[in-house]
Amino acid sequence: MDKHRHLSKYILSHPEATGKVVDYNPAADKLYTFDFTATNTELSPDDVADTAKFSAWVDAKLAGENYKYGIGGYMEHRTLYARSALFDTAEEPRRLHLGVDIWAKAGTPVYAPFAGTVHSFNDNNNFGDYGPTIILEHDLNGLTLYSLYGHLNRESLAGLYPGKPIALNQQIGAFGEANENGSWPPHLHFQLMFDMEGKAGDYPGVGRYSEMEKLMMNIPDPALVLGFSYG
Repeated sequence: MDKHRHLSKYILSHPEATGKVVDYNPAADKLYTFDFTATNTELSPDDVADTAKFSAWVDAKLAGENYKYGIGGYMEHRTLYARSALFDTAEEPRRLHLGVDIWAKAGTPVYAPFAGTVHSFNDNNNFGDYGPTIILEHDLNGLTLYSLYGHLNRESLAGLYPGKPIALNQQIGAFGEANENGSWPPHLHFQLMFDMEGKAGDYPGVGRYSEMEKLMMNIPDPALVLGFSYG
């Protein structure tokens, strides 16, 4: 069976085994959908490059109508990665966002949506990078799935070791401040992969737009797991 279909079927047929990534009540919590493509003319390149200004803009959007979370970004062709040389390559700059970002206050709890184990973790401490990152490994009726959590606080990495058991809905960390999360406004980068391709503690969250079709084969839409609509 195709891995994408296997994942969808598992989630639909095992609701008791699929949990949350953040605390979210669809009946009460409002979501703001962020757009970081070229159509967003509210943010200038200078604003995005200045973490304090960027954070203030995000905070204002969420506070405007009392949104609990901002969300969006799966396979979004973003301009904002020009803020860091980390995403520049000789052939083609990386601008395609591969996961979903959930924007909220620093300290927001993060949970494991499936039972599993710690695959790897690392503090990817570069400007524009993930900062503290945790990757979990899950066995979903024979399907191996990895889930990545980036931009956490450093305390989230305490006590971890590869193979550590993680329970369904166990809190695994919290959103980090800009001074520890790779210099971003506080948010969670949540991403799924079928194959880690030999990597540990890190997996690209931004790819080349020209490779979208290939990347989507390994990186399913996190909306399958998150359980709330956006876009």
